[in-house]
Order: sequence, then structure tokens, then C-alpha cells
Amino acid sequence: MGWTARSIPDQKGRTVVVTGANSGLGYVTARELARRGARVVMACRDVRRGQEARDRLQEEVPEAAAEFRELDLADLSSVRAFTESLPCARVDLLVNNAGLMAVPYARTADGFETQFGVNHLGHFALTGLLLERLLAAPGPRVISVSSMAHTLANIDIADLNSERRYRRWLAYAASKSANLLFVHELARRADRKGVPLIAAAAHPGYASTELQAKGPRLAGRRATELFMRAGGVLVATSAEQGASPTLYAATSPEVRGDSFTGPRFLGLRGGPGPSWRAPWTRNDVAAERLWAASEQLTGVTYGAL
Repeated sequence: MGWTARSIPDQKGRTVVVTGANSGLGYVTARELARRGARVVMACRDVRRGQEARDRLQEEVPEAAAEFRELDLADLSSVRAFTESLPCARVDLLVNNAGLMAVPYARTADGFETQFGVNHLGHFALTGLLLERLLAAPGPRVISVSSMAHTLANIDIADLNSERRYRRWLAYAASKSANLLFVHELARRADRKGVPLIAAAAHPGYASTELQAKGPRLAGRRATELFMRAGGVLVATSAEQGASPTLYAATSPEVRGDSFTGPRFLGLRGGPGPSWRAPWTRNDVAAERLWAASEQLTGVTYGAL
């Protein structure tokens, strides 16, 4: 029998932050970590949905230590407020899960293209602002949820906010490449400093979540939305299966820094295992340039690294 959520080691005494934990992969990730004893902070943008998700988790796992806290990754002031109000001296695990996929062009509160702003910059700022508390934990981890769609586009360091041209799927793909470049550089910096921080990435393959239908719905493309929902029912795996690579990356003692975990069978389904990634996501120069640009855009620096 392969690795499943039942394989998660005991998480008692660990504090975990999961972004986008109100539904889909994020909710399953939070629930299964809470089931194994972790104290879970469910960081979500929508207050009502976040509170409902927390209540649902408590019903499913009565012994869970879970709480909801508001976090809008499209607003850096919200990211700062979240980290400043978090009442814990250490964070053992940060799961950068929340994201947008193929949405119409828009800008965040700080003026960034929304997919790049939420999927990468919001999480870059969040990780940096929690870094001191992560390094206070024994064996901390930062897990970023990327996608095999990253293979469709590398980042354009000269046009990170898609100001010259916007193609929603290519912008999404570039933001997922940015996730992998972030993990690559974070892992390299931790290694150079001799810090026992594991920075790794995971992807769900093709899992049925709300993410696929949200973009078409926001664009008013009803037929496309229905098509995506049908694909989620007929082809995609469940959110439980889709969350398995993230949970493996977050908890398995076999995981190493800068690794990329996904479903074993063609990167689409099956138990978690090593996943192929585009060569540009391991490019040191590109990773350093993206890191420098991210520090400048967010105003967040990683002093300890």
C-alpha cells in the first residue's frame, strides 16, 4: 500500500498555517494535519467561508485545534496584519496553498497583476514576515503549491505584472513558475546559512476543486464554467487525492529541500512521488532576480537568510 493521509506522522505540538484553507486542497490539508494533532491556523480571505470551514472541520474532527484568521493575499496590509496578530511564538509549517487560476485581468490592492500578486508576491511577503517564527521551530517547513501548468510559461522578469500583454493562462503558468523559483531560492539560501528549513513544492495533478471554474465564472463564460465543472466530475481526482502530494511534502521525513512532489501516474493521479519540473525553475540567476524584484515590490526582506 502506498502513502496516504494515514501515513502522516504525529503532528502534536506543531503549529501549522495553511492559506486558502476554506475549500478544496487547502481545506483537506488543514483537516488532515489537525486530525494528526497539529494546531492549525486556517488563513482565508472570505470571513464567512473561513468561519464555516473552521466549523465544518471541527465537526469532522471534534478533537481538532483549529482556528480561522482573515488573510487577503491580494493586499499586503492584510498580510502584515495577519502576521502581526498571530499569537504564536513559532510556526512549524507554512503551506502556501491559496491561489487564483486563469482569471480576467485585474490588479491587487497594491497594483500588482492579480495572479502574480496573489500566487507569488502575497506568499513571498507572508513567508518573509513569518520567517523569524519559522526559524524558531525545530525542523520548520515551507511548502508552496505549484502546478504542472508551470511548464506553459516562464516568468518575464521585465514584465512581471503582464503590463505589455495579458493572457490569463500564460499569466497563471508564469505565477506557478514563480512559486518554484521561490522555493528554489529559499532552499538555496537556507542551505548557505546552514538553517534547517525545508523549502519544497507540490502539485495536485488534476484535482476537482473550485479553482477550475472560478476563472470562467469571473469572465462570464458560462459554457466554459460548465465544461470545467464537468471535467472535475468526470476526469479529475478528488480534493482528498489532490491534497496528498502537499501533505506528503509537508510531513514526510523523506522530503528534501527544493523538491517537487506530485501524483506518480503521469503527474495526474496516484500516490505522491517526485515530479518533473521545467529546467528554468532551477535557474539560479532567474531565481535571484525574481527574489530581488519581490523584495522591492513587497518591501519584505528575509534578514536571517
